[in-house]
Amino acid sequence: MLTYPNIDPIAVSLGPLQVHWYGLMYLLAFLFAWGLATYRTKQRDGWTPDMVSDLIFYGALGVVVGGRIGYVFFYGFEQFLANPLWLFQVWTGGMSFHGGFLGVMIAMLFWCKKYQMTWFQTLDFIAPCVPTGLMFGRIGNFIGGELYGRQVSDPNFALGMIFPTDPLQLVRHPSQLYQALAEGLILFIVLWWFSSKPRPRMAVSALFLIGYGIARFVVEFFREPDHGQLFIGWMSKGQFLTVPMILIGLWMMWYAYQKKTYDWGPLKNS
Repeated sequence: MLTYPNIDPIAVSLGPLQVHWYGLMYLLAFLFAWGLATYRTKQRDGWTPDMVSDLIFYGALGVVVGGRIGYVFFYGFEQFLANPLWLFQVWTGGMSFHGGFLGVMIAMLFWCKKYQMTWFQTLDFIAPCVPTGLMFGRIGNFIGGELYGRQVSDPNFALGMIFPTDPLQLVRHPSQLYQALAEGLILFIVLWWFSSKPRPRMAVSALFLIGYGIARFVVEFFREPDHGQLFIGWMSKGQFLTVPMILIGLWMMWYAYQKKTYDWGPLKNS
């Protein structure tokens, strides 16, 4: 069994200013996405670093706004009804990937209209840069002792640990680290490799949906269901919300290779 590294949730204190690890992880996520996307502009015609900076700004708004609204409505609607102002109390924690994903999709529509780029051309460009952000987010969850895993079947399990935030003090899976590895590092390597060669429009975006969906679905078996409840039988709400992503991704991949449209620069008419 591992010992949980009880890290102070406050990463930096400058007088009255306190920077929490969770916020710092978000900052690192956006910085890495910006750096990776800027590097990709050297390999893609029609893209500039200024366009990337603007894209990251739009994406950040989509992640924060969509992630918070998604968490409140998917996982904490009863609490929202009891206290509507809780929606704006972002500092208390609570962000949903699915909500953030929808928020980014909407934000991208405005960015695409501004730069006259196709939606999937943009998503194919930025998708390989997203998993590192997911990785940092899960590391932030781990440091904060939130979204921990289910109880291990063997208390002597090598990776099991007791989280100080767990009221039951059970030996649990560090599922946040499983997610950081599967949804973050591994998915990043796969997408970066896949996008290093010309692929049909939609193919990279499709692989992201499929890869993330499968990784999330599998790791959910080790993660404690939100609010300790399953959604449908053995399926958690996270798994239920992920199934459409996998199915849509599979259809997109099939459609991409049927159409075989390749993007090498901004397409103003599509």
